[in-house]
Amino acid sequence: MAGIVALKCGASSKEADLLRTAAALHDIGKQKIPKRILNKPGKLTAQEFEVVKTHTTLGAEMLTSIQGKLGEMARVIAMYHHERYDGQGYWGKFLYELPHYLQFVTIADIFTALVCGRPYKEPWPPHDALAYIRSQSGAQFNPLLVDVFIPLAREDDRMSALFEGR
Repeated sequence: MAGIVALKCGASSKEADLLRTAAALHDIGKQKIPKRILNKPGKLTAQEFEVVKTHTTLGAEMLTSIQGKLGEMARVIAMYHHERYDGQGYWGKFLYELPHYLQFVTIADIFTALVCGRPYKEPWPPHDALAYIRSQSGAQFNPLLVDVFIPLAREDDRMSALFEGR
């Protein structure tokens, strides 16, 4: 999904393909988080949430053996995919100060997290997820990207097909 958004925002096919590959690795660090925490059906304690946050640094470390542009992108995405436009993310970075491709990943990741079920929550209908994305314009997400993402999610067959039946 991040690759589709990148294409819509002017990335070349080569750049979008590279982003798709790098973005697929964004949560690799969760392999090192205890399953009892990742799959906990209820609310996490503050201590458990701090453990979950480490999946970003663990993921970036796990990806150090990947060389070149792919490795660089994958590490940045793993480390910073929970940052926000307003700087209120895991590590207090402003999305607009980080590489632009990270914004494509964060909006796609949040949308996917909302519409997919998790042990601690039911999946949201896509229209509710898009309403949430809209409500976070200027806070969690770049307003310009929100204006691209919402119609794209509704109209682009490659994205809407991911969520048929919901």
